[in-house]
Amino acid sequence: MAFSMNRRSVLSGTALGASLFALGRSRVFGDDTPAPTDIAGFERKDGEAVAKPWEQKFERKIRMGLVGFGLCQFGVQFSLQNHPNVELIGVSDLIPERCAEMAKVAGCEKTYPSLEEMVKDDRIEAIFVATDAPSHVKHCVMALEHGKHVASAVPACFGSLEQADMLYEAVKKHSGLNYMLFETSTFHDDCYAMRQIYNAGGFGKMVYSEGEYFHYNIEGLPSYNGWRNGLPPQFYPTHSNGYYCCVTGGSFTEVSCMGMPSRLKDAYSTDNQYKNPFGTEIALFRTSEGGMARMGVSWDTPGFNGEMGRVRGEFASYNNSYDGTAESQAIVKNLDLKKPALPPGVEAGYHGGSHGYLGNEFVMSILEGREPLVNVEWALNLSASGIVAHQSAMKDGELLKIPQYPFPN
Repeated sequence: MAFSMNRRSVLSGTALGASLFALGRSRVFGDDTPAPTDIAGFERKDGEAVAKPWEQKFERKIRMGLVGFGLCQFGVQFSLQNHPNVELIGVSDLIPERCAEMAKVAGCEKTYPSLEEMVKDDRIEAIFVATDAPSHVKHCVMALEHGKHVASAVPACFGSLEQADMLYEAVKKHSGLNYMLFETSTFHDDCYAMRQIYNAGGFGKMVYSEGEYFHYNIEGLPSYNGWRNGLPPQFYPTHSNGYYCCVTGGSFTEVSCMGMPSRLKDAYSTDNQYKNPFGTEIALFRTSEGGMARMGVSWDTPGFNGEMGRVRGEFASYNNSYDGTAESQAIVKNLDLKKPALPPGVEAGYHGGSHGYLGNEFVMSILEGREPLVNVEWALNLSASGIVAHQSAMKDGELLKIPQYPFPN
């Protein structure tokens, strides 16, 4: 399978399959399936302190479908099937054994052999797409074209800027429907707090941001059609890029990215499906505020792993704990930096306690008739920038412009 860097090349990918970073051990996969502790960034966080108790505002239940029960059962990991404002209509996975197991885990009797069949069900209002990364755009566009709200696992687009264009145009065309990307850094405790401080003016403009997604031995994880094999690190950039985009709502405008050839020659070489030799790619971005951001993704460096980041603004910084000037401290003093409570039955879950919050945000955005937090603009700011970063790495760090995707009014 060849992946072009041309903006007008279309990535096909017709099948549903494993999500990239899902969580849980499926009983259908056997003892060699990676346990949660083998997958970087999957720390669980339930029972945390919250800003205020949950209040039920709506009685209506959104009729939903869930698609994708891959490596670690990602389709059921966001508690959508347990949300008090969701009626789960059915689930789907291409592999019959996985589909049956998914239905059992979700407590749902109805199954569909494919997303193509699920979208034909007029009862379904919304679909969560947790399929293989190369198919996210294809599957989200399919759901939108059949009149469904849609949420997607990350990244929003994969391997070509044409995919980004396709998704943007589909969301623009179907403006009455919600699209949301389930980027987990959005609801990490630190990123959530950074966003509240930034929105209140406590940082001023962001001068410098850093983010990392380090996941050693990613090529050792199984994937549908082997899409992880030789994966360019910056094709999966959202967990690091979130420490700017999901703090400020801003974008990256240009990038110079350096890559280092991997010592894991069996996985990374110019002979793999992506023609990608790099196991680590470190990008320096110019931001839409005029600041800078250094975002790194690495698959082949052991040591500390996971999703993490820190920021430095004009008035204050945040590096795991807040450190600000007197001016910004006065602003922060009046902020509640704890996340709100989740509905009963919805667990904060994995990826730093972000899963339940992402699922709840998708549900509430539909009920409240508003855009979700990680809409198509944020989603493409997070994802398309990585595609251009990899292009830069393949050109020895050449400075490249990044397309901008303002959300249609």
